Amino acid sequence: MPDDAVGPLPGPPESPAETPPQAASGGISFHIGDEFGTAKRNLPPAKVLVIAIALVLVIASIVIFASSRPNGSGSVDDVNAVEIPDQNSVLVTLNVSVHNSGSKPMWIHNMKATIKTADKQEFSNNAAAPVDFERYFQAFPSLRTRAIAPLTVETKIPPGGNATGTMVVSFPVALDAFNKRKSLTVAIQPYDQRAVEIETK
Repeated sequence: MPDDAVGPLPGPPESPAETPPQAASGGISFHIGDEFGTAKRNLPPAKVLVIAIALVLVIASIVIFASSRPNGSGSVDDVNAVEIPDQNSVLVTLNVSVHNSGSKPMWIHNMKATIKTADKQEFSNNAAAPVDFERYFQAFPSLRTRAIAPLTVETKIPPGGNATGTMVVSFPVALDAFNKRKSLTVAIQPYDQRAVEIETK
């Protein structure tokens, strides 16, 4: 029977033809170089950059120089030393004046003295507490003769103000070596400021 003949089997459905990509609407093209740019396009001119860096360095130098200078000065007005028997040491009273040349109050945090001997040795000692002064003066009455009121830690020196007082220190040298010293330096260390260093002979 011709009507019962089976025709050819159908093949797989044809996929629609791929259309070529269309250019973005309006014909705008994309360049990756424009997205990231170049140093020449994104940075200021070299001359402006050099001037800005130089200006920052000048300002930083001024700030560092200003903060590195102490806000005070002073003087050692009197030095009186006695030898401690059989100990090769001296006990010394120093009458010191400190001036606050800064714009804010100066609070003394600690005090010390340093000597350099003729043979180039260096010795430092923190100032004794004023509560011990009387004991030292009883043991060595000649120390009392030139001492004034103690210069103490926590002393407040207002801007433009002065503080004067006695420090007592000790050094492990003979009296003769102390008297022949090369230098004597007193360091007054305020809170949050550079130390005021006072050097004398």
